[in-house]
Formats: sequence, C-alpha cells, structure tokens
Amino acid sequence: MKRTLAVVSAGLRMPSSTRMLADRLAHAVGEELELRGSPLDVNVIEVRDHAHDLVNHLMAGYPSPELRRAFDEVTAADGLITVTPTFTASYSGLFKTFFDCIEDTALADKPVLIAATGGTGRHSLVLEHALRPMFAYLHAVVMPTAVFAATEDWGGGEGLQRPLHRRIERAARELAAEIERRETPTVDDPYDDPVPFERLLGDR
Repeated sequence: MKRTLAVVSAGLRMPSSTRMLADRLAHAVGEELELRGSPLDVNVIEVRDHAHDLVNHLMAGYPSPELRRAFDEVTAADGLITVTPTFTASYSGLFKTFFDCIEDTALADKPVLIAATGGTGRHSLVLEHALRPMFAYLHAVVMPTAVFAATEDWGGGEGLQRPLHRRIERAARELAAEIERRETPTVDDPYDDPVPFERLLGDR
C-alpha cells in the first residue's frame, strides 16, 4: 500500500540546515517503508513560502488556496515530520504560526517525528521543552526518538556525522512502524454535508 508523508520545514533560508535535516529524515523513512513493502509519496512544505498567507489567515480567518493545500497535505498524510530552527530556546515563530492556523483535529492520532536544528547541542532541549508538549496538546502520536542537529553535526566528515545518522535511522524506524500499523487517514470534506441556508438564517 502506498503511503504519504508530509514534511514541514521551517528554515528561513535556502539552502538551510533545517531543510537538509528534513530531507535526510524523509529519505530514511522512505527507505524503511520500502523495506517493509510500502512505497512512499513525500510532500515537503516550506513554511517560509507561506509566511504572508499565514499572517493573512490569522487576520482574516481563512487560508489562501495555497495554504489550504498545505494544510490538507498535512491532514491527509499517514505520517508527519516537523523540523524547526531554534530561536530563543524554542521553536521559531513561523513554525508555531503554521500549527496555530491548522485545524485543531488535523494531527489527532497522527504519527509525528519532531526535529530541530541549532548552533550548538545545548539547544537540544527545545525538543522536549517546546515541541513535544505542543504536539501532545494537538493529540499527535510523537515518536520517542527526537532528532536535533547542531552545526558541528554537519562537519568533520562521515565519522563525526555518525551519531546524527544513527539518531535519524532510529527515528525513521519508529515513524515507519507507526505509519505501517495505522489506516490511512480519512479527510472529511466540509462541503459533503453543508449547513442548510434556512438554518443559517435562523441562527441570526
């Protein structure tokens, strides 16, 4: 059975270490699911591309068509990877705004792999102090292994990158297993059961 994975990356630059980590995680999950006989479609959402639409959504109360598609991709996905840069010991404001705007039930019972990037390993607690509580509040199923990549994790050759590689592989196995054991989410279309016009008038 083909599965879908949504990847929400909140890096502010292109290229960015945040997107690099997101791509490595998605690739590892794809490889793991291929071994289990489940091909994977990956939809990457660069939050920076929706920055203006997110602000407009907060002000006006409804998303643009492009932002709506991004929300639908997350809602319909079998699993989710989220990666944020670390700002002031927490997730970025843009990252938080994306999940402030998505529907409250979009992540309910959805397997989520959380990850972050930062200048030093001292920022890694952002995963447990900020990301994990937020996704628990949204009723997501957060994987036990979270992945943090500091600047030093990307340099020094393959040997020095090996601890990061091991964390990525472990987290990917956890997410792949959760995706495989769940049914594909069903997304309700609000236009399938519209509120009758007479009732709308009666509520005024």
